[in-house]
Amino acid sequence: MPASPLPAIDAHGHYGIYPPSSAIERSNPLTCGFMSAPAEEVAARARAAGIAWTVVSPLAGLLPRGTTTDVVAGNAAAFREVPAVPGLLQYVIVNPLQPRTYDQAREMLKAKWCVGIKIHPEEHCYRIADRGEELFRFFAEVGAPVMTHSGCPNSVPADFVPFANRYPTVRLLLAHLGNGGGDNQRPDLQVRAIQAAQHGNLWVDTSSSRSILPRLIEWAVAEIGAERLLFGTDTPLYHAATQRARVESADIPAAAKQLILRDNALKFFGLDPTRASDSFARHG
Repeated sequence: MPASPLPAIDAHGHYGIYPPSSAIERSNPLTCGFMSAPAEEVAARARAAGIAWTVVSPLAGLLPRGTTTDVVAGNAAAFREVPAVPGLLQYVIVNPLQPRTYDQAREMLKAKWCVGIKIHPEEHCYRIADRGEELFRFFAEVGAPVMTHSGCPNSVPADFVPFANRYPTVRLLLAHLGNGGGDNQRPDLQVRAIQAAQHGNLWVDTSSSRSILPRLIEWAVAEIGAERLLFGTDTPLYHAATQRARVESADIPAAAKQLILRDNALKFFGLDPTRASDSFARHG
């Protein structure tokens, strides 16, 4: 059970089967099974952790890594499946290497359960530095909040900053506080990108495995303010209750925890707080 009764909002979730994408994963399918869960199980785990809503994208639209993933089919399945599961909201995935996803996003974002866009330069194998202009132009057109993987070679946080500065109306959530993937193992990359953004239109979520490091969340709050952090779990890859416990136990004021766990997401996604509370009361 959560330490506080606050119905949290998880800004970073998934559902579905995690397929083995590497030789190591293919030799150990048990781990991939642990990181897989159907939509109903993701929602049940969230309720057990005191999470009212989880914004999810389908793993089928992200994996296996590479250009063969059918993002359009993954989005279409999520558009049918997510509204049937109380407690879930949808990200529509946009992949610039599959241009049909642009038109798909335009249509899906009209639905009340589709509240944002997800991009993943690593899994879809393109560099944000190469595709950022095209993507940010689209984000500005549709006006929806965007969440992106960050911290790996194709998605270095600093590479998002020039585009965020040119498109001040775009709201961008950098995933994985503390993640410095590849050869760059710095834990400050997301925070430094937020500090470099000129229009206050970048945020970061807590979904990284590095968020369990002592003092990382506390340091981030001191550097950029609790208003710039959103609670995220990366469920079912990580355990939702564990990720919430890290925020609950952080050495930061209670007001900061409420911002991270709930209030910042309400503003970022433009959600109705009454609707969130009612949903949790019915299904919590």
